[in-house]
Amino acid sequence: MPPRPLTQLTLALLKPDLTANSIKVNKVFSHIQQNDFNIVAHKTLLWSKSDAEAFYGEHRGKFFFERLCGYMTSGHFHALILEKPDAILGWRALIGPTHPPRARINAPDTLRSLYGMTDTRNSFHGSDAVDTATKEIRFFFPEFDLEKWQKDQKDQKDQQKQ
Repeated sequence: MPPRPLTQLTLALLKPDLTANSIKVNKVFSHIQQNDFNIVAHKTLLWSKSDAEAFYGEHRGKFFFERLCGYMTSGHFHALILEKPDAILGWRALIGPTHPPRARINAPDTLRSLYGMTDTRNSFHGSDAVDTATKEIRFFFPEFDLEKWQKDQKDQKDQQKQ
């Protein structure tokens, strides 16, 4: 098993329903900072239908695919690369369960509980594993040099050992 990285990257999306309200977006950015995430990269996007279909292609044919693609093309949204130790689990814990009404019962302090509306309009996305995060980061941030970031992490770890 390889040694654990000093920090980890994850993709975070602030979806169109949330992004439509700048006050809520500012509050979410405060939550991100309060939970010790570093924002490595950030962009605001407006997708075409083909963009949404490309990202959500694994869900093609499922009952929610068209609804999800329609939702994700309904307005601007934010894509972020977040960094911290265990960023994937940390972000997923912060956003909470996929279904906001369940989140309000089972995880009332999570972002989906606070800002999400329905299972589709749940305001957030977070990568679920290292491989998924890598793929998603490359999808949204093709200009981001993931290999350089990983090398820098290794160099930092090596320096700490000395």
